[in-house]
Amino acid sequence: MSPPTLTTPRLTLSPPELADFEDSRAMWADPVVVRHVGGRPFTDEESWTRLMRARGLWELIGFGYWAVRETSTGRYVGEVGFADLRRDLEPSLYGLPEMGWVLAAWSHGQGFGTEAVRAGLSWIDQALAPPVVPCIIDVENTASIALATKVGFRLKTHTHYKGSPIVVMERHQP
Repeated sequence: MSPPTLTTPRLTLSPPELADFEDSRAMWADPVVVRHVGGRPFTDEESWTRLMRARGLWELIGFGYWAVRETSTGRYVGEVGFADLRRDLEPSLYGLPEMGWVLAAWSHGQGFGTEAVRAGLSWIDQALAPPVVPCIIDVENTASIALATKVGFRLKTHTHYKGSPIVVMERHQP
């Protein structure tokens, strides 16, 4: 499936491009951003791998991540999308379009996350209509848990991923 570009009143969600790398790298190197995603800034290599994965998912499984920019300024807001990452996790999420999002620190608290996540969910509901969309969130990431709840995700269970406590949430097809 060719990756679509989505627009909202303030944002443009487009397939990741090579030109997004520097903005993505800077975001993943920010200790504020990664506090609940592994807890340490990403190396350039890890950021590069994430960009390649974000784009490659579209070709391989028909869904993936978007680079999110503020339409009026072009400023990099973050990344939102779906993946089947075959995580070593119970309960298993294999075969499901696990949703994820990360936002640059400057954009926190402005409603961009809610706007971008809703756009992604609207797309997947129309394009693939999966019966359930899961997400995993660090238990201390109250902002992401609140965002997930706001857009219709509900707690499924508490578990651990790579030694860290997380919640698995899911949103059922409306």
